[in-house]
Amino acid sequence: MTALARLASLIDAVNERVGRAVAWLTLLMVLTQFVVVLMRYVFGVGSVWAQESIVYMHATLFMLAAGYTLLHNGHVRVDIFYRTASPVARARIDLLGTLLLLWPVCFLIFYVAFPYVESSWRVREGSRETSGIQGVYLLKSVILVFVVLLALQGLSTVIHALRVLAGLEKPVEEAAPLL
Repeated sequence: MTALARLASLIDAVNERVGRAVAWLTLLMVLTQFVVVLMRYVFGVGSVWAQESIVYMHATLFMLAAGYTLLHNGHVRVDIFYRTASPVARARIDLLGTLLLLWPVCFLIFYVAFPYVESSWRVREGSRETSGIQGVYLLKSVILVFVVLLALQGLSTVIHALRVLAGLEKPVEEAAPLL
């Protein structure tokens, strides 16, 4: 296995682990929401911290699972051509899509988000609510992690596509659509 193939496998493994780990936030979000509703409507007690924690978990789940979703071809795609394309054509589409669309968007998000996150860290930005979570700067930092994980998965996609085009790797078969 070449160094590039090992790098792609490492990136795939990182996004696989991160995706599986943050998937547990889904269960935690449901349980937290259940407790919030129970506290509010049964006991008449509210908790801003608990309500904000649901937003934090939701944002973290979606941002950190983006690389995992790309790894498993789970992102929405207009596949008018992709679905019926040959494996080589799919590899070309993946390569060009990453180079011309994914990476420029990742770069733009990182470029715009970095000063935003930096200023949040500078003041240790917290919730506007006194009893809220005083870690908004941590949540905003997830934006940068999101972009890095997604761009790295894009690198893995490029490596896999180049290996398919060079005949060094068998293309991964697409999963059948659920509907």
